[in-house]
Amino acid sequence: QMMTARYYQYNKTKSNVTSGGLGTMGFALPAAIGAKFGVPDKPVVAIIGDGGFQMTLQELGTILQSKVDVKIIILNNRFLGMVRQWQQMFFEKRYSFTNMVSPDFVALAKSYSIQAAKIEIREDLKENLLKMLNHNGPYLLEVMVAKEENVFPMMTTGASVSEVRLN
Repeated sequence: QMMTARYYQYNKTKSNVTSGGLGTMGFALPAAIGAKFGVPDKPVVAIIGDGGFQMTLQELGTILQSKVDVKIIILNNRFLGMVRQWQQMFFEKRYSFTNMVSPDFVALAKSYSIQAAKIEIREDLKENLLKMLNHNGPYLLEVMVAKEENVFPMMTTGASVSEVRLN
């Protein structure tokens, strides 16, 4: 949610479904499925962290059963990203229970008859995004990202808006 809000260049109004919270884990995939039912003629892409996806990966069964044409992008940094960012910035990288061990998301998607691919090299991203977007049917694209990739701006506890962190 935070990466999408920060970096996606929206060109249409009412085109982003968000929980509006601070990265509410588990929201993206069920919301994308609901959005696709609401606008079946428009492409719907869920952009999810690896931890958030693991919270609702059972919805792959809903996609299989209902034949919902949802595209899924997992940004996999092998951490619970936002919590890890706080631990990095304010607790001297004393990471506690934020490291993620994930299943093989591509194999998991394929077990639900969903086409899937994994990207580990940035140069392969554009080609695979186009392949995903042009695919007729659901598709899962796992994108490996740096373990300590942070999202800014961020507000710290007890800070005012004028004290927003930009890096």
